[in-house]
Amino acid sequence: MIGDTKIKVRVTDAVTINPLIKQFRFVSCDGSDLPAFSSGAHIFVEMEDNGTRRLNQYSLMSTPEDLSCYTISVRRDDVGRGGSVFMHNSVKPGMEMVISHPINFFPLDVRARKHLFVAGGIGITPFIAHMAQLLGQDHKFELHYSARSHGLGAYVDHLKDIYGSKVHCYFDDKNQKINLENLLRGQAIGTHVYVCGPKPMISWVRQTAEQCGWPDQAVHYEEFLAPPTGKPFVVELARSKKIFTVSTNQSLLEAIEAAGVDAPYLCRGGACGQCITNVVSCDGEIEHNDHWFEPDEHNEFGTIMPCVSRFCGKSLVLDR
Repeated sequence: MIGDTKIKVRVTDAVTINPLIKQFRFVSCDGSDLPAFSSGAHIFVEMEDNGTRRLNQYSLMSTPEDLSCYTISVRRDDVGRGGSVFMHNSVKPGMEMVISHPINFFPLDVRARKHLFVAGGIGITPFIAHMAQLLGQDHKFELHYSARSHGLGAYVDHLKDIYGSKVHCYFDDKNQKINLENLLRGQAIGTHVYVCGPKPMISWVRQTAEQCGWPDQAVHYEEFLAPPTGKPFVVELARSKKIFTVSTNQSLLEAIEAAGVDAPYLCRGGACGQCITNVVSCDGEIEHNDHWFEPDEHNEFGTIMPCVSRFCGKSLVLDR
């Protein structure tokens, strides 16, 4: 959990990149350098969204060598829970906010002889930091970036200007697609592949790499799931002796926190396993949305990950 690791920052820039993406730049309120980070790291941005406290995670896309600021990009989702709309509509230059210290689940692997980056849509952001960190170093890398169109391909021209032939772009409206199997089969031994983007793209890269004989340790991916919306449901916390309702646009973890109960987390996106909670009793169906456990393990262990999972039924009692 971020707890006492909160950082007070001021927004200096809120720039529209394309119709879906807006870029934000933060500096420390006290003028000091921000904490050091390595490429692939993300931060949580705290926001008060119509009475609901949200902590949304965003990849840092700024260079790790410059700690005077952090930069993130936010893709607007008008049918989501509201966090991205809040960032787009309500966050303005001069506004003070609270963020977390950087956390990294998607670092560069120092064992790699070459880094092969595959990005889709807003999944480009961690690779911007990765390439900035590699720039000027004796490391081989290349980027393959897929977007719906050139206009929605965030930072395409900027990346091509800096990295030239290392950047390969593919646009859906031109019927362009990564020839992934050929790409993976043509890599030298010691290459590592990294993928960030929509869930189908991540699955595609992982499955193709497996079919091509790539070892698991050479395949890296980042997938943070946004908590889904759903029907309200009631939860009881056995140890805390609290009963409350989780609203339609609220995650179970957010509701636990709103009830004043501490719950650990690192990613809030179903990836890290830190918020796993034991289920005391359940009369209904738990909607497991994490990708930490295999499907059969949910029933075996009787647990729930409250950051992304929901419930439908009569009663749910958790060990919190």
